[in-house]
Amino acid sequence: MTITAAQVDALPDRSVVPAVWSRYTDLVVDRGEGSWLVTVDGDRYLDYSSGIGVTNTGHAHPRVVAAIQGQAAKLLHGQQNIVYHEPGLRLHERLRHVLPGDGWAAFLSNSGAEAVEAAVKLARVATGRPAVVAFRGGFHGRTAQTMALSSSRTSVRGNFEPLPGSIYHAPYPACYRAPDGPHDPDQCTCDWEGQLDGLFAQLVDPARVAAFIVEPVLGEGGYVVPPVSFLPRLREIADRHGILLVADEIQTGFGRTGRLFAVEHSGTRPDIVTVAKGIASGLPLSGIIAREDLLRHFTPGIHGGTYGGNVVSCAAANATLDVIEDEGLVANAAARGTQLIEGLRALKGRHPRLGDVRGLGCMVALEFVRPVPGDGRMPDAKMAQAVLAAALERRLIMLSAGSWGQVVRIIPPLVTTEAEVAQAIGIVEEAMTAAAA
Repeated sequence: MTITAAQVDALPDRSVVPAVWSRYTDLVVDRGEGSWLVTVDGDRYLDYSSGIGVTNTGHAHPRVVAAIQGQAAKLLHGQQNIVYHEPGLRLHERLRHVLPGDGWAAFLSNSGAEAVEAAVKLARVATGRPAVVAFRGGFHGRTAQTMALSSSRTSVRGNFEPLPGSIYHAPYPACYRAPDGPHDPDQCTCDWEGQLDGLFAQLVDPARVAAFIVEPVLGEGGYVVPPVSFLPRLREIADRHGILLVADEIQTGFGRTGRLFAVEHSGTRPDIVTVAKGIASGLPLSGIIAREDLLRHFTPGIHGGTYGGNVVSCAAANATLDVIEDEGLVANAAARGTQLIEGLRALKGRHPRLGDVRGLGCMVALEFVRPVPGDGRMPDAKMAQAVLAAALERRLIMLSAGSWGQVVRIIPPLVTTEAEVAQAIGIVEEAMTAAAA
């Protein structure tokens, strides 16, 4: 039912929402439909933010809505310590089989940060080691532990030190921003492995490291796609030193990159995978999928949470997995992502401030640079913001990313169509032209 004019007038002033929520839009939304958001005034916006990579099945997918409605009428909360419930049992079983191979098990929580916290706790208790190595440009959450792991930009962590210790940061192979110049990831010359060796020699003995935690594609750090050899080589290094490999698939998971999980692009088998965002189409749910032998180190009472594995969220997740499988959303993400990347790369020659176009599946980035002397890679956050604003005026919603805010990230729902992607490409070009004027 559409909201009425009287109801709009009766809404509280927007200032009731604290300013800490930095805003991309001032839209007041009435409903969502697939790839679209509809405001209380009836204006339609193509939502290529997907709620920051959450609504993989689109807004208000009928099958997900039906599952939520049906479960909400039966039970809203059945706490994990107290009862079992059908949606939770089915979801735990399904998550054992979403990654390649056997021997997986799942633990459910509420948010991405909670999933990362669980992964770090499990790695430490399973190995008896204290230290964790994360990677520069990564983002893992906003709790104290996950801020310590994050280095996507100073605003995430800079005002909250001191942060938990025994966290070390190694370089991520960001080929466009390599010190020796931008290059194709297939011919990567980034010295990430040599610098990791230096970290082990100078700062932390690898025998003290419980885990590497890494995003298979950097999220907040700028949608950086590493060389396909990166994760397999990191797996080898981890095995040499008895270090666990944690893949943070919170933003990349459940079809976002054109595979169900991004680690599948390189055939890498992690020890622990963190999941959230796209798992339940917008309801709060997260978790870890870990080697079953590792998860046994979470003995009764050692970890938990009041709302983890909420019954309504589990029902939504089961329906989400059904939709992803039945409607071929992983294949559609790959096809629409190829269309999007190829269409945007075709614009580079006409827009010199567009430094790089990159991505995997429906996880695509535009990196903007200033036309100044030198190697031409000075980050241009103002241009990125101007493009976002011009696109919003044309009713396309996108987001920013990157350590300097110089990246526009494009995150379509995985249900998006060929026609919608073509429309978005046209709007992006119009927005770049307007922003550069």
